[in-house]
Amino acid sequence: MAADEWREDRIGSALRGENPAVVRRLDAGFAVIGDVQFLPGYSVLLTDDPDVQRLSELPRSRRLAFLADMDRLGEAVERACRRVETGFRRVNLEILGNADGFLHAHVWPRYNWESEDLVRLPVWLYPREWWSEERYALGPRHDRMREALGEELDRLAG
Repeated sequence: MAADEWREDRIGSALRGENPAVVRRLDAGFAVIGDVQFLPGYSVLLTDDPDVQRLSELPRSRRLAFLADMDRLGEAVERACRRVETGFRRVNLEILGNADGFLHAHVWPRYNWESEDLVRLPVWLYPREWWSEERYALGPRHDRMREALGEELDRLAG
């Protein structure tokens, strides 16, 4: 598999154990650390069924399991960001599905150090170039956050 080939099939690569962004397997999906880290700790919950596009397509029990996983990942991001970063403020949870055609949920940490003109806006309105700048790309410098996320997910597993 080419270095970034997993991005073309995020769920399939997670199911095969080939998605390097996966932090933990959860009950109804995968907790992954985000490709961009301009807000350190950004994470995504991927469904474990690549054919599911919307939350409403899941049977009620799986839907509730996905939402419970989203809650668990949100709390893990909150705890990990408090441990690893300074100025943590809150998390925003979003199920959008406008760009990727598979069910997933975004968990965005928000910080007190964000600029005043951005802090009250949706993350999607951050400068477009930030989404592809090398300085924000997921890499080895995010290992500490990845480890903290995994530890917090494990603690929350009960």
